[in-house]
Amino acid sequence: MGQMMAVQSVWRAPAKLNLFLHILGKRPDGYHELQTCFQFVDLCDEITLQVRADGQIRRAVDIPSVPPEADLCVRAARALKDAAGSTLGADISLLKRIPIGGGLGGGSSDAATCLVALNVLWGINFPPEKLAALGLKLGANVPVFVHGRASWAEGVGERLTPLYPPRAPDEANYLILKPKVFVSTAAVFQDPELTRNSAPITIHGFLASGGRNDCLGVVRRRYPEVAHALAWLSLFGSARLTGTGACVFLACETMDLGQEIMRKMPPEFEGFLARGLNDSPLLEGLRAG
Repeated sequence: MGQMMAVQSVWRAPAKLNLFLHILGKRPDGYHELQTCFQFVDLCDEITLQVRADGQIRRAVDIPSVPPEADLCVRAARALKDAAGSTLGADISLLKRIPIGGGLGGGSSDAATCLVALNVLWGINFPPEKLAALGLKLGANVPVFVHGRASWAEGVGERLTPLYPPRAPDEANYLILKPKVFVSTAAVFQDPELTRNSAPITIHGFLASGGRNDCLGVVRRRYPEVAHALAWLSLFGSARLTGTGACVFLACETMDLGQEIMRKMPPEFEGFLARGLNDSPLLEGLRAG
């Protein structure tokens, strides 16, 4: 096979929802101290990895909106290769299903999946904590995807406590709407009107009474399309913003109910029905070898 090796595998990289997001303050390093709960959903990107013997890391599929040097999959593979001193490489193919710029963590999930999968395929065997530390340099959401369990998160999102939200996975169905707008997370966090002084809450407090998204007011003001999507989805229940958006979501008792709401959806929105997952499909991939 020349420079190509026989080892090839396909991995699913899930999206996430922030069930709440509180901002406690701004840190000396410029980042923000957060509290949130990450819930995975079965809306997944698909990553195919082909091990190379020549050490090259290449994208096998071009993504027009993302140059190779900014591609989190490529950056993750290079970070792991450098940290381990591996002589192997990989061809990386990404089938994108998670909307970009939607607050669903697709890029972070893709990066985490490459870290975890190549750690196995290259025979490196770093522990999850070391992979998470490498991932944190790529993005604050990467560690939760590396560990692969629904979690309570603090710090910038890297201090994780596995947490199974109160609804069982087979009961947690979500309708996710993506308005046709790209939200800049950096712009939201730099906005002078952003709430930065929420009081800390406990896991027990969240499970008892839920929480809110402190980014919501700023996102509504800056992005009328998101405000419109949230107002429309709120006609059917307690709609929420995930991360800084643009996506908004609604928990549905059944998939049938979600489909019924989607049939009424205005054409300016893209809609997804997804099932909540407390364990990432990445863990299934590891168990499958």
